[in-house]
Amino acid sequence: MANTLTNLIPDIYAALDVVSRELVGFIPAVARDPSADRVALNQTLRVPISPANAAGLDITPAMALPAAANQTIGNAGITISKSRAFPFSWTGEEQRAVSAGPGFLTLKQGQIAQAIRAVVNEMELDIATAAYQGASRAIGATAGTAPVLADWAGAKKILDDNGAPISDRTTVINTTAGVALRSTANLYKVNEAGENGLLRNGTLGNLYGFDLRESAQVQTVNAGTMASATTTAAVLAVGQTVLPLATAGTGVVAAGDIITLANDTHKYVVASVSFAGANPASGDSITIAAPGLRLAQASATRAITVFATSTRNCALTRNAILLATRLPAIPTEGDLATDRMTITDPTSGISLEVAAYPGFRMITYHVSVAWGVKVIKPEHLAIIIG
Repeated sequence: MANTLTNLIPDIYAALDVVSRELVGFIPAVARDPSADRVALNQTLRVPISPANAAGLDITPAMALPAAANQTIGNAGITISKSRAFPFSWTGEEQRAVSAGPGFLTLKQGQIAQAIRAVVNEMELDIATAAYQGASRAIGATAGTAPVLADWAGAKKILDDNGAPISDRTTVINTTAGVALRSTANLYKVNEAGENGLLRNGTLGNLYGFDLRESAQVQTVNAGTMASATTTAAVLAVGQTVLPLATAGTGVVAAGDIITLANDTHKYVVASVSFAGANPASGDSITIAAPGLRLAQASATRAITVFATSTRNCALTRNAILLATRLPAIPTEGDLATDRMTITDPTSGISLEVAAYPGFRMITYHVSVAWGVKVIKPEHLAIIIG
């Protein structure tokens, strides 16, 4: 099907289309891995993770060396799972038709901008999804309500308690949370905030050690359907991540759901589940993200409560999430493209390839990039509920 150009071919065309761009907050806040250049599509890049050291010992002078202290080095695998192109095409007649109006180059520039917008939004969404599904815990009392200043203090406590670095911290929030912050008197009153950036320019700046960013892709997640479920009567230990389920209740949960246990006020994020059927049964389990349970419990069944549908703003350190990007691979002999170049999106900092593929009296342009996303350190990632 040919392009529809009727509205773009007036004798005098004076309007300039300014391409809209959604807010991008996750991409600038996560770690980037240039070594992804050597990874093929659907291959896995292994990122080493050092284990905690629990081998402390008393120093006892002796003529013999102490036993070797070997460790098992863990790893997290990141896969280049997407190789995406966003194309648009033109025929020679279409190019000729618009030359008397806005001009082919002007329109092509706008189409390239729209393709960049699409790929960046998709990449941002992938990071937002990985973030809420891979966080350690959550903070916030009421679903569907914009977070308050105390929630940032609570997010800081989660990261501090988990041992996250105190530098390079960011919260990525939606615009509703942004409005709530901009309406907080302590932040916009210059005599209390100590600066006028928020009042004059709407700049959120820094709060409790977090750089504040907004994203259009912060997700509102529907709560799982599990109700009246319990753990087994097994003892629960601090650091435990697998919660065995008893045969009780109905429905299931999924990665990213937030749950609480009876006698424990911490909000845990579900990392994965093992359900044999549509309802909890003996042998089923829920795995919560590292560092696991924060409160030990004696032998007894514990009721599990699923937190309501809510928005998942995120607090993280840069090393919590890894984004691997590269240009899509081409054969060593080349392909049918007659021209290709690399451009960098100034909004997100992502580099993409623009390639031209000529055909019979027409041409197709591809804006392309390959990427993968992985939560490397869930301990360095928390949810601020909205």
